[in-house]
Amino acid sequence: MAQRLTGAAGAAGATGATGVTDDAWQARVTIEAAEAIGAWLEARGRLHRPIGGLARSDLEAIATVAISRFVVMASERIADHPAESEDLRVLLLA
Repeated sequence: MAQRLTGAAGAAGATGATGVTDDAWQARVTIEAAEAIGAWLEARGRLHRPIGGLARSDLEAIATVAISRFVVMASERIADHPAESEDLRVLLLA
């Protein structure tokens, strides 16, 4: 499924015209989402708290931050490489 979300036609790790493998793009998305989550926690002074100590609203906000970062990065990938991003386009428009 992860391969489908990247818009790859070949095996996972295949390189498109961009020169960036799908695995590398997914890794970058994960890193950016983690950084966005860390920034959200740090801005609210909750970076030191264990996840179990967070309220449901905190967890929902963290999820929103991560999803938002994915949507932005997926949109940028679609804009930069539309031919390679059909699955992402379908996912975002569904």
